[in-house]
Amino acid sequence: MKPRVQLLDFDAARLHLLEQASSPATSNHPTQTLNLLEALDRVLAAPVVSPINVPGFDNSAMDGYALNVSDFARLPESFEVVQRIAAGHTGSSIEADTAARIFTGAPIPQGCNAVVPQEHTTVDGTEVKLTQAIEHSQNIRRCGEDIRAKSEILPAGVKLGPQHLAMIASIGVATVSVYAPLKVGVFMTGDELTELGQALEPGGIYNSNRYAIVSLLTKLGCVVNDYGIVRDSAEATREAFIKAASENDVVMTCGGVSVGEEDHVKGAVQALGKLDLWQISMKPGKPLAYGKVGQADFIGLPGNPVSAFITFLLMARPFLSKRMGLKDFDLKYLEGISGFDWPRPDGRREFLRVARKVDASDQTVLELYPNQGSGVMSSLAWAEGLADVAAGTKIQEGDALRYLALSDLLS
Repeated sequence: MKPRVQLLDFDAARLHLLEQASSPATSNHPTQTLNLLEALDRVLAAPVVSPINVPGFDNSAMDGYALNVSDFARLPESFEVVQRIAAGHTGSSIEADTAARIFTGAPIPQGCNAVVPQEHTTVDGTEVKLTQAIEHSQNIRRCGEDIRAKSEILPAGVKLGPQHLAMIASIGVATVSVYAPLKVGVFMTGDELTELGQALEPGGIYNSNRYAIVSLLTKLGCVVNDYGIVRDSAEATREAFIKAASENDVVMTCGGVSVGEEDHVKGAVQALGKLDLWQISMKPGKPLAYGKVGQADFIGLPGNPVSAFITFLLMARPFLSKRMGLKDFDLKYLEGISGFDWPRPDGRREFLRVARKVDASDQTVLELYPNQGSGVMSSLAWAEGLADVAAGTKIQEGDALRYLALSDLLS
């Protein structure tokens, strides 16, 4: 009788895998200098420091009237409008208890201490009257109130979104230093795998994992080198690893790391580098391999489609994110209540495929896909999240549940 395998705790396995990931700053990963419009979704390799104040001058937050109020407790009946200042133009100083017609973004003239919106005024010739009370400094955007000169506005490790590019543009910086994309080589092993467009032979299956993993890697921002299907041969598997490891930072496979005589990935990695095989207390999932082939990291995902997909999201994705230079790997949980019973829990931590709906009480209710099998890809196509259920936990309808939104895991 075989001894029972001790399963590795999910959180401990995740932390251990992250510890194996070298950040680009410590691994001399190459950097690139890119124009802003080329840098979307790239990871900053160096902080961005502002050379200027933003705004660069006091300016109006409204279309209205810039006032020089001598006494806010004793406002005059009206203010004489002595000039007009449009955005991109500067005005001259205004005397006490006079006004300047001003537009949003225009520089505040010397002497002005408040801006009143035009809708809070009435105009009679060259005189403007206020229809509401005003306060000192209202509707004036002060120089540097958004960004101060010489301040760090973004640290290294930020993945640049449109909002970041806009902020960098606002300080007049045209280029940024980013890490070169992580190169990941992918291949799938198995004589049973069939490419799309080919007829299925008896016992054959279509290679769906290829489309899942390549897409997930591309969405993450990796450069993917796809080496296709490698047949069940020790020599072919070894050659595939040698080529992929020489051309990539990371090599990733699905399946092929069991003890079966047709599973050659394990032997190839052990012969060419080093390999750890982990049995993780998670469902779907459990088998995960990490190792090194030459200078490249190796991650071996489970072969079952749902197991491969979820293990990628929960284990491989944070590893790759750290390798790319990102800082945040925490799982971001949301709260909901169960819309189902789960009377027969597993001994492993389970990630159940669920969809969300909002009930009459404005609560998030999680509905369960009826078939939670590790080969049922329709469950992932249907799901909106993964309910995280501790090992051995029974669930009754109405119980509180925490879950991970797929939109977050895929973003």
